[in-house]
Amino acid sequence: MSIKENTRIELKQELTKDLEQEAIAFLNYHEGGVIYVGIDKYGTVVGVQDADSDMLKIKDRLKNNIMPSVMGLFDVVSEKHEGKDVIKITLASGLEKPYYGTNILTSCSYSHSFAFVSI
Repeated sequence: MSIKENTRIELKQELTKDLEQEAIAFLNYHEGGVIYVGIDKYGTVVGVQDADSDMLKIKDRLKNNIMPSVMGLFDVVSEKHEGKDVIKITLASGLEKPYYGTNILTSCSYSHSFAFVSI
């Protein structure tokens, strides 16, 4: 597998608490982006244990923890890479920028290069 991180691709070994922050950055970025869960930062495929459960959690978190609504701006699918399940989250650039988190863990508005904190 030859996927590497860049301005449009983020690699996550596992589902983490900062998922919304990464998604917000891509929603606020002019080209959107893709997050792979189950691939470490070096591009090594590690897979996820329960892709169906993780995909439901991801969809729920994106729908409920980001404002304005991101419905229709993301797609979450399971793919096989090297025989392991990997989750691919594709995020379009949002039309209602800035996007921001709705809870204390994601209460900032993120762009792909900068973090803007509202006080």
